[in-house]
Amino acid sequence: MPNSDQDVYVFATITPKREYIEDVGNALEELIEPTLAEPGCRVFSAFRNQADEGVFHLFEIFESEEAFQSHHAQQYTMDVFSQYGKWLAAPVSITKLSPNSSQSTEQFR
Repeated sequence: MPNSDQDVYVFATITPKREYIEDVGNALEELIEPTLAEPGCRVFSAFRNQADEGVFHLFEIFESEEAFQSHHAQQYTMDVFSQYGKWLAAPVSITKLSPNSSQSTEQFR
């Protein structure tokens, strides 16, 4: 089932260099509160991979592509991105998702 609404669902994987794991974890934690306060942000959650605690995942939902792009234009987001060149072992992997059913969509309303 294609995403019939305007919501943008994102799953991101962030793989830091071993010496920057704490820096990345702290930076992601600091992003949560201001991001959740952004207009159009429904969900912004950070997780660690259980199989490799040095890998982080973000699950994000924004009300529109514009809200998602606005998040990337915020100074606090750009500040973290500016560190990624030094901190990361691989580029951030961003996957945009579509709900498989209306039940999946309704869980986040």
